[in-house]
Parts: sequence; structure tokens; C-alpha cells
Amino acid sequence: MVKVYEMNGITPVVHPTAYVHPSAVLIGDVIVGPRCYVGPHASMRGDFGRLILEEGSNLQDGCIMHGFPGEDTVVEVDGHIGHGAVLHGCRIGRNALVGMNSVIMDNAVIGAESIVAAMSFVKANMVVPPRSMVVGTPARIIRQVSDNEISWKTSGTAQYQELSVRSLATMRETVALTEVEPDRQRMQWESSLPLHQHKNATE
Repeated sequence: MVKVYEMNGITPVVHPTAYVHPSAVLIGDVIVGPRCYVGPHASMRGDFGRLILEEGSNLQDGCIMHGFPGEDTVVEVDGHIGHGAVLHGCRIGRNALVGMNSVIMDNAVIGAESIVAAMSFVKANMVVPPRSMVVGTPARIIRQVSDNEISWKTSGTAQYQELSVRSLATMRETVALTEVEPDRQRMQWESSLPLHQHKNATE
């Protein structure tokens, strides 16, 4: 059962087509839209400001969303938030990606179809134009995102949307086996490559 906490009379909202892992924590003013995925141990602390995941977005394992009172923290449609990232009082644009363990600070805006590289630190009030590649600590814009990179990102987000469907349909708590079965099956997915391998394969 997902850990959901009402606070000051405000209860989190989770659309029936969204998947929220049972170990995630949702507090107060949280809105999880259709076809979203919220991963294990993600924390959405809507005890100050409002937190919104718009349709088709994902918030992966160990991510944190929080913000100051009166402020909204928003991941727009098809936004993709990688493992361990922290979002605080910011806005992530449509079909943008925030890489693993990145931090996006207050009033920062990541433009649509932008990519924030893993381990980047986006300072407060930074405004990133659409289709920008953002890298480093502190983060800087190094170039435009290519059509190939957007295609790769969009494909990855579609896999998380499918993961929501599969998780709702098939994930259940159980007890671990003590031995590997003969002919153990594998998870069946369309081929997916890290970005550097995807670029080599398509260029």
C-alpha cells in the first residue's frame, strides 16, 4: 500500500492509470496525473508547496520533490526524472529529461525537450531555453539537443509509461526464491540503449 498522508486537510491525488510504488511517500498537496510512474523510495513532500506530475511523466527511484510555501514544483507532460534527482520549487518542461542525481533549485525552469546531464546542479532562477543540453556543477548550457537525442529520450519515457501499465497489472509483493529456476525467463522489452551507445548505433 502506497504511503499517502493527508496534511492540513489536503490529500494527495493519484490518477487511476498512474503507478506509485508502495515504498514511495506522498504527503499533502501532491497531484500525480494519468500514466505517470513514481518509483521505489521516491518522496513527494507537498507539506509546503504544491507538487505536480503531469500526464506521462516519471519520477524514478529515490527522487525527491519539495518546494517553498506557495510555490509549485511541476514536471510537465512526458517529463523524465532520473534516479536520485532532487527537484525543489522548479519547473521541468514538456518532454525534458533530468539526469540521475541532478539537483534543480528554486525558480529554475528547464525548457521543453531539454536534457540535464547526470550529476548536474542547476542553480536557483536559471532559465534554460527549449532543446538545450545542460551539463555540470554549476550547470551551463553547452549546445542544442539534436533530433536523435530527443528521439532517444522520448523512447525512454515511453518505456516508463509502459512500465506503469505492467506494474499496475503484474507487480505484487512476494517471497524471494532460494534458487535460480532452470530456464529462468528474462524481462521482455524493446531494445533500449544508453545515449552514447544509441548515438553510435544511429549515426
